[in-house]
Amino acid sequence: MLSVLVHYEALLRLSFHNRQVKKQHRLHILYSVFGALIAHVLEVWIFTFGYFFLTRFSGDGTLVGNITGELGDYAYYSFSTYTSLGFGDITPTGPLRFLSGMETLTGLVLIAWTASFMFVQMQRFWGDQ
Repeated sequence: MLSVLVHYEALLRLSFHNRQVKKQHRLHILYSVFGALIAHVLEVWIFTFGYFFLTRFSGDGTLVGNITGELGDYAYYSFSTYTSLGFGDITPTGPLRFLSGMETLTGLVLIAWTASFMFVQMQRFWGDQ
């Protein structure tokens, strides 16, 4: 839920910013792309910390495979899960499997939301030229 809220706020703020600043159409699109990418990275890190704390402190499953237990391993797993890339070198066990499935679904929806947002932004600003 936190990732969805972060994404909503990011796209809302990008949209408001683009409406307030006149001209410089290329900058609007670049600002939107980089803003959306930053939002996605923040969302992945939300899941990263979720995996990290759940495996370390609650005992609600583990990540097994090519993992040393460092935070970077959790971030790598989260990025590959969020993007539905799923290399398979790290796999969840126990209740963590549900969180992994939710992250994949969330990533799919938020990436699609970004794509539709960018389409509207491009129509708005590239149509004015």
